[in-house]
Amino acid sequence: MAPPDRDSPPPSPSDPDPSALRMRIDRFRLALGRHFVDKQPIIDLMTVCAVAQEPLLLVGPPGTAKSELAVKFQEALSLGPGDYFEYALTRFTEPSELFGPMDLDALRAGRFLRRVQGKLPTARVAFLDEIFQSNSAILNSLLTLLQERKFYQDGEAVPSRLRVLFAATNEIPDPGDLVALTDRFPLKIACNPVADDRFLDLIDSGLASQSARDLGQRPWVEGHATLDDFEAAHRHLASQFAWRGESADGAPLRDRDRFFPEPLLKELARLLRTLTREDGLVVSDRKVVKLYRLLRARAWLLRGGAVTRDDLRLVAYLGESQDELALLEEKVPRLLGLS
Repeated sequence: MAPPDRDSPPPSPSDPDPSALRMRIDRFRLALGRHFVDKQPIIDLMTVCAVAQEPLLLVGPPGTAKSELAVKFQEALSLGPGDYFEYALTRFTEPSELFGPMDLDALRAGRFLRRVQGKLPTARVAFLDEIFQSNSAILNSLLTLLQERKFYQDGEAVPSRLRVLFAATNEIPDPGDLVALTDRFPLKIACNPVADDRFLDLIDSGLASQSARDLGQRPWVEGHATLDDFEAAHRHLASQFAWRGESADGAPLRDRDRFFPEPLLKELARLLRTLTREDGLVVSDRKVVKLYRLLRARAWLLRGGAVTRDDLRLVAYLGESQDELALLEEKVPRLLGLS
């Protein structure tokens, strides 16, 4: 068997058993879902993205729990000091507010260094509200951070600690200069108001949540999983993605040979072609690779094994606009025979 790719993080000797790890993360997502009304699918997707270490965009009108989902998710992880960064952007937000102010002593010496402690580059989990309010200076820095997990200090790329990023927007604007930023989010999910038939549940849940806050309590922090567990799960999957082997007749084997049945891969390709041809869905090469990783992460989290037809539901979150998201939410399950 060939060695793992050198850029893939090796499994840590201290990493827990993958089955036990998966069970803890599964309990985490289900427990968190009990503190919301009709938000379990969003929490499930947040959990999958956290395992895959891919950013997720929550899209919906004000008051639909986008911020609360992100805040309670990170609180349930029981993060350490400085591990979480949260910010609401406006068109007046300056880069220093996210990436730290310039170090004046270094500047006097001719070096352009930012004091990043406590800011976005040093956080492990982050939530950026109204991300599309970014100005061009912030936009360029976010592109590098989201894609490469790096930021620049005095012209040199420095690794970021960021592992999990959730962002929110009331609406997805026309692409324009933001097309590169929207493409950095492989998945986007609509966060809609609670349905009328859950009216009383919404009142009960909202009162319980606010009362807990007022009393200094956080009942959603149940200790099922930590961020270290999510990172260990990510390393486990990365080691599988890097696996290389040979069949009995000497043919090369890869991750997809073990965990993504060929008929299902063909089904995925047909699904994407259909949506591209009929609805103009644009799926970049980068997003195809990220989608594979996310499908595998979902399959591992929910069943611990190979990808199934049900996992292909993730294609419904590939939309680049609210109209596309609404269309795919209805059409993808129907095309898959899952509606």
